[in-house]
Amino acid sequence: MRRRQFITLLGGAAAWPFAASAQQGERMRRIGVLSALAADDSETQARLTAFAQGLQQLGWTSGRNVRIDYRLGAGDAERMHRRVAEVIELAPDVILANGTSAVGPLIQATRTIPIVFVNVTDPVGAGYVASLARPGGNVTGFTLFEYGMSGKWLELLKHVAPHLTRAAVLRDPTQPTGIAQLAALHSVAPSLGVELSPVGVRDRDEIERGVDAFARGSNDGLIVTAGVRGITYRDLIITLAARYRLPAIYPYRIATIGGGLMSYGVDSADSYRRSASYVDRILKGEKPADLPVQQPTKFDLVINLKSAKALGLEVPPTVLARADEVIE
Repeated sequence: MRRRQFITLLGGAAAWPFAASAQQGERMRRIGVLSALAADDSETQARLTAFAQGLQQLGWTSGRNVRIDYRLGAGDAERMHRRVAEVIELAPDVILANGTSAVGPLIQATRTIPIVFVNVTDPVGAGYVASLARPGGNVTGFTLFEYGMSGKWLELLKHVAPHLTRAAVLRDPTQPTGIAQLAALHSVAPSLGVELSPVGVRDRDEIERGVDAFARGSNDGLIVTAGVRGITYRDLIITLAARYRLPAIYPYRIATIGGGLMSYGVDSADSYRRSASYVDRILKGEKPADLPVQQPTKFDLVINLKSAKALGLEVPPTVLARADEVIE
């Protein structure tokens, strides 16, 4: 999607400081932004607004001293590879890339253009960087979490729904992150007395068929792992959880705001805001190889009491006390 179309779609010039005209004598730098999320998704808008705000605080204004080219909505591998080729052809000074589905193809395509990633779970294991402290190549960025944290979703869900004995795990089997998160959940499930059933999230039909086949009774629950599909199809997943009365936990706050029971994870918009600092440093001459990969320092627990009530659940005071946000 072209820059002007994207700005028009998002609307509200006040939220997007992209109207300034170029000034003579100031060098125009170029940033590419790559993500599988759709441009009209509210989560995309929140993340990119945070990134733009972070840049502006550091003195970068689109149209004045920087141009931002967006390639968004690459929902499958073939489309992502096309988006990657488009971004590289623009020859940006640095590329901001969201998630494994974007970073993997980018690294295959270029080892010279600096890349700052956000929302990548295991950049060392994936081979994107040599180490967190010394990335060593043209890539650095901000991780989402360690795979082991996935077990927290099941622990929290069990606290809120102690009757839980079965849980569907919505994950993308085509992505290493989906496989690894499921494995981490399997490592804690026996100690909590919960049987796990994986459900694919590659498209709407797969999700609906999988949840429909899984749901049996009052001891069932649902865990949505981190990934593009879980965000893209969150409204469908929330609807299915309500239909089958499944206590569910999500990795992103936006799902809980939209009616999901609870979420536990990193503030993705904040990661985008922080990523502006690395883009700024690269534009000023630093190399990704010398910028340590940053890990999250805070995870937010959000609980929707209205959804809990609809499911007939009483959220324990100990869990409410831990919550960073409670939706009444």
